[in-house]
Amino acid sequence: MLSSFSKSHQTFLGGWANQMIGEINTRYNNWSYFFRLKETNAKLVAENIDLRNQLKQNFVPYDTSKKLATIILRKDSLEKVRKFFYLPAKVVGNTFTLQKNYITIERGSVQGVKKDMAAISPDGSIVGIVVEVGENYSKIMSLLHRNSKVSAMLKRDKVAGTVEWDGSDPEILTLKNISKSAAPKLGDTVYTSPYSASFPPQLMVGKVTQIIADPASNFLTLNLKSSTNFYNLEYIYLVENKRMAEQLGIEKNKEPNE
Repeated sequence: MLSSFSKSHQTFLGGWANQMIGEINTRYNNWSYFFRLKETNAKLVAENIDLRNQLKQNFVPYDTSKKLATIILRKDSLEKVRKFFYLPAKVVGNTFTLQKNYITIERGSVQGVKKDMAAISPDGSIVGIVVEVGENYSKIMSLLHRNSKVSAMLKRDKVAGTVEWDGSDPEILTLKNISKSAAPKLGDTVYTSPYSASFPPQLMVGKVTQIIADPASNFLTLNLKSSTNFYNLEYIYLVENKRMAEQLGIEKNKEPNE
């Protein structure tokens, strides 16, 4: 009645009603957004996987001169063959305080996982290597494992070494066997090298935070700030090298007896 016969009351009550409706809508949208997070994350993961599978470093040129060769890998319209293929996986277990840390994912052989696949984070940093595969779950040896070794190189001059973890700080890695002639600097970026059978090249490893010289040798040890945040891994991407078996077979061949 007040609202009908009084302009001031009508204005006041109308403003109050609009405010209440706005607050209710805001709360509803917040709750709705919260319950849609899982679906949103899944869509983002799928989109990132699709984009990563289109990266040019996943393909190698196809030799068109060999007309009679059997094409085992899929060839695209640009005469290139896919070498790396990406799969998403949800992290269901993760340790980072032990000397030998592992990550458990909810994806196994039924979903295409194979031993020795590389694991990387959504932002493209290296995470580890698949060491055990079940039907629906798999285990990854984390980069934070005393037995983990990954080939990497300095971005600036392409000098390669081996990335390891000394078991102390989950945020610090070491890059060993770097020649003193490389003259690395603090802040230099370290990427995966093209010498790894599991990891694609040019994936982020970390940045140099300390340079340690060994007076008894011609090599340096570099401490790196890891670019991977192992504390909050929710999703990872598995990377399959379609030519891994062939590469490892060649590398393991012993010299023939003379």
